[in-house]
Amino acid sequence: MDNLYRWEGSVKLPQEGKFIKLKQDKSIEVPDFPIIPFIEGDGIGAEIMPAMIHIVNVAVEKAYGGSKGIYWVELLAGDKAEEKTGKRMPEETLDFLKQAIVGIKGPLGTPVGKGGKSLNAILRQSMDFYSAIRPVYWLGQPAPIPDPERVNVAIFRENSDDVYMGIEYMPKAENTQKIRKFLIEEMGISEYALPEDCGITVKPMSEYKTKRHVRKALKWALENNKKVVAVVGKGNIMKATEGAFMNWAFEVAKEPEFKGKVITEGELKEGQVLMVKVITDQMLMQLVLKPEAYDVIVTQNLNGDYISDLASALVGGPGFVPSGNIGDGYALFESTHGTAYDIAGKGIANPLSLTLSGAMMLEYLGWRKASEFIYRAVRTAINDRLGTPDIANGFRKQGIQAKELSTSEFAKAIAERI
Repeated sequence: MDNLYRWEGSVKLPQEGKFIKLKQDKSIEVPDFPIIPFIEGDGIGAEIMPAMIHIVNVAVEKAYGGSKGIYWVELLAGDKAEEKTGKRMPEETLDFLKQAIVGIKGPLGTPVGKGGKSLNAILRQSMDFYSAIRPVYWLGQPAPIPDPERVNVAIFRENSDDVYMGIEYMPKAENTQKIRKFLIEEMGISEYALPEDCGITVKPMSEYKTKRHVRKALKWALENNKKVVAVVGKGNIMKATEGAFMNWAFEVAKEPEFKGKVITEGELKEGQVLMVKVITDQMLMQLVLKPEAYDVIVTQNLNGDYISDLASALVGGPGFVPSGNIGDGYALFESTHGTAYDIAGKGIANPLSLTLSGAMMLEYLGWRKASEFIYRAVRTAINDRLGTPDIANGFRKQGIQAKELSTSEFAKAIAERI
């Protein structure tokens, strides 16, 4: 079917498809032919997005023989939006994403030297995508550690709290001096801790936001038969924020919903998960030395950034890792890596992060058969020593012959293996 609707002066709405519905319990009702919006993204987005759409379409057709399918609708954001509308984030895009419930996006850049909020932050906050979920696993690609199959961990990064809220007071600014004076004179903070030339960043962390994030992680762990959930933070130092986060997480484990399913000590039984506390620096070390120790990592925004990047590096980098931002029903899947302007237009970008995010989206829709076809096909293509230049060069460094393909050729090779 002709299922790709490009932006032409405005969003084109297919008459044949239907929108996903958000039910009262915040679960989703998915029609057989859902309308899924996509944002191409900046830089290499124009190359990897068509690759992902092609692979997903082939997998859905193979899995369901035409009884299911996706109507893809292009939305604008970033460079393309600025060029065509004068705005980097048109209201039309945010309105359509909210109507569609589930979407997917390529990388979006923030121009250097220009004002304005991060487009990724705007998108994440637009529908309260409070959990960023990044499953990290090995598919056969060149990796920097021995036995990379040991890495199979899902990182749940809280999206709506912490220093990423951007509550900052710049050094020597007038408002910074007001905050500094208040803290010294009213709150008893020493001048040694707050020199006149200091900057101040506020790190908010709330019980409500923490607990909803932890609930999502525990439900995911139970649904996916995971065994060990690590709650990570620097709680021994930042007691009022990361320490509170860790304590609140363990309160969630005691809620009636998880009684008998989540334990915090003792031997695991079938269908249970064990929740443990791990200090951030210890987790960073353990990920390198013993990555198989944890199945799910639940953490705050800033720590989640560090941890997910390190975990991604263990399997070859963010180009091999999918990502999804999920709230109460609403979900936006995305590539993990950046815009890579330096290679944009050369046809050599690795499409796997976005492709695997597409497979992750299919799982979210409940279309697991199609997602499994994609995972299997990607593994087969890599095991056949096929890949974009970054993959092929990685194999050559290990003394292994590999065939170098363009972005579109690699996508075709994956699709042929579905």
